[in-house]
Amino acid sequence: MYSVKEAFYTLQGEGARAGRASVFCRFTGCNLWSGRERDRAQSRCRFCDTDFVGTDGQNGGRFADAHALATHLHRLWPGTDDTAATPYVVFTGGEPLLQLDTALITAMRAHGFEVAVETNGTLTPPDGIDWLCVSPKGDAPLRITQGDELKLVYPQDDAPPANFTHLDFAHFFLQPMDLAPRGGQGTTMTDTVAYCLDHPQWRLALQTHKIAGID
Repeated sequence: MYSVKEAFYTLQGEGARAGRASVFCRFTGCNLWSGRERDRAQSRCRFCDTDFVGTDGQNGGRFADAHALATHLHRLWPGTDDTAATPYVVFTGGEPLLQLDTALITAMRAHGFEVAVETNGTLTPPDGIDWLCVSPKGDAPLRITQGDELKLVYPQDDAPPANFTHLDFAHFFLQPMDLAPRGGQGTTMTDTVAYCLDHPQWRLALQTHKIAGID
């Protein structure tokens, strides 16, 4: 059984694959926060702005097995004559590795999909993932120390970028937490830009889907 908050066809908004046509599947649930405001102050990810509670979102629901969910997601990919475009699915959350398993990856591959995951990195991933993006949260211990992309929301007092530079990732991104002033000392955007300029291992990550006005 898989529980999905929402699923939709859009453009990837962040990171090294920004702009790529993608089916997003947002799983219900997370291991670092319940998703309920009453628990935010005690969570390990207090800045999350994503609704991953329940199955009432766009194309959400409960799916009995991998075949059922893979078929559901495949239907969201547009019928097109563009055979050069490989179908692409991004599993996210919440925390997708609470539910994503080898059976679902295999079922997506049977539909011709390339499989990407955006995870907080605290759980061991199944085999077969094509693109692995890890976004560390606070001091939560990482089980994933290598992959395609590390995307760190900045700043996090308990997760300074220097803690991650030794890890084996192809890309390192800093994403501003928000655009709010920080004690009269600029914004998280200006702080993130400055950090990237001083530490060129890191690249600036913008939420281009918000700039473009898309989901």
